[in-house]
Amino acid sequence: MTASSNSSASSSRPNVLLVLTDQERYDCSAADGPPVETPTMDRLSSEGMRFERAFTPISICTSARASLLTGRFPHNHGMLNNSHEADAIQANLPTELPTFSEELVEAGYDLTYTGKWHVGNDQTPETFGFEYLGGSDKHHDDIDEAFREYRADLGTPVDETDLEDEIHTSTGTFVAATTPVDVEATRAAFLADRTIDAIEAHADGDTDAPFFHRADFYGPHHPYVVPEPYASMYDPDEIDPWDTYAETFDGKPAVHEEFVDYRGVREFDWDTWAEAAAKYWGFVTMIDDQLERVLDALEGAGLADETAVIHAADHGDFVGNHRQFNKGPLMYDDTYRIPLQVRWPGVVEAGSVCERPVHLHDLAPTFLEMADVAIPEGFDTRSLVPLLEGEGSDGENGDDTDDSRPDSVFAQYHGDEFGLYTQRMVRTGEYKFVYNGPDRNELYDLEADPAELQNLIDHPGYDDAREAMQERLVEWMEETDDPNRKWVPGTFE
Repeated sequence: MTASSNSSASSSRPNVLLVLTDQERYDCSAADGPPVETPTMDRLSSEGMRFERAFTPISICTSARASLLTGRFPHNHGMLNNSHEADAIQANLPTELPTFSEELVEAGYDLTYTGKWHVGNDQTPETFGFEYLGGSDKHHDDIDEAFREYRADLGTPVDETDLEDEIHTSTGTFVAATTPVDVEATRAAFLADRTIDAIEAHADGDTDAPFFHRADFYGPHHPYVVPEPYASMYDPDEIDPWDTYAETFDGKPAVHEEFVDYRGVREFDWDTWAEAAAKYWGFVTMIDDQLERVLDALEGAGLADETAVIHAADHGDFVGNHRQFNKGPLMYDDTYRIPLQVRWPGVVEAGSVCERPVHLHDLAPTFLEMADVAIPEGFDTRSLVPLLEGEGSDGENGDDTDDSRPDSVFAQYHGDEFGLYTQRMVRTGEYKFVYNGPDRNELYDLEADPAELQNLIDHPGYDDAREAMQERLVEWMEETDDPNRKWVPGTFE
């Protein structure tokens, strides 16, 4: 299975630090994005490669994280919706599926993990080869009580904090607030501390084995609860309505407008959304500052030059875009496009930008190729290493590679607590097509309408584009053995 499993060969294989955020929008750290302060993420871009067109295979936590582990689309690993809910289709990830983490362990890597898990109810990162160092969230994982103990030791117990400026939906969902605790008492700081401890332990260890550390931050997922100075860092009065806030739902699938009521945000005006967005941006900047601490620790330990650092997110967040909250059966770029930056000293050209469309779970084979490990059969994805080495990263296939990467991405959704259903999406640089089962399909001209406001599915001037995108979708479904490939094409006739 492995091309190299001897730890003595580790000198040619990099350490890897994966920093995965939870529900972070692509645009927050984009070069042309809103005025969110992300100097550390910007540093990763300037010292490495920024991916302009990275997408999650599915915009829901459990499913996306299972894809990252297995290199498979959700229909091939079976975790189709969140594992902790009563309607979970599957509670745990099948252990017979190969994962990049178990392959790295077999190859001699030392694996550690801090923070959010949310892949299986009866599983932990240790089930898949990691040493778990704590920091889970009880609601999703119930792995440990480390953060509660940490807060109690600081004299600020989690359950005894009086929040200010609270925002709630009409259905009672907690959206945002200001917390009076110090920054060091936040979960972000706690997870950074645990990650720094792991880095220092690796540096002080008595083995020459390379390490892989995964730091999964809780945030900027709602509730957007942040302390000062982050709570007032962004003035809501200076945040203009998103272009997508012009959404009228005209010509859209019925569930789009129904979700506004289901999420309880029908009465949210722009002033309310701006307050929530200001807290969300503050959350992103707070995590960015904690990431700076982690990178400083990596340098202080003398490991920066031999460590590849990757920052990504499981999926995005609406924060009022299309008048929506959280995520759901709406396959807009707000939740499907994700940040992805890779700094790999000696390999990735500093300041490079990749225009090729890629998936989050392309990271699974990427980690294995970095480690000189054979990629298991069954992975639906392709390593990013050729792109990181500069082959065809400008949007064209390089002359010296036979990797004919597709010029589109494929994604899906299978429902959540609102009800189970199936969706598929294919996206190129020019168009997006969404299959919505019994409801209206969607077609967007992304160049003319980047806000995805006008559904062109019935526009006669786009018949050729619709048919071409339908063909692309069917090709993806066939290539990945999508079980719906037998039924979906018939709906296009």
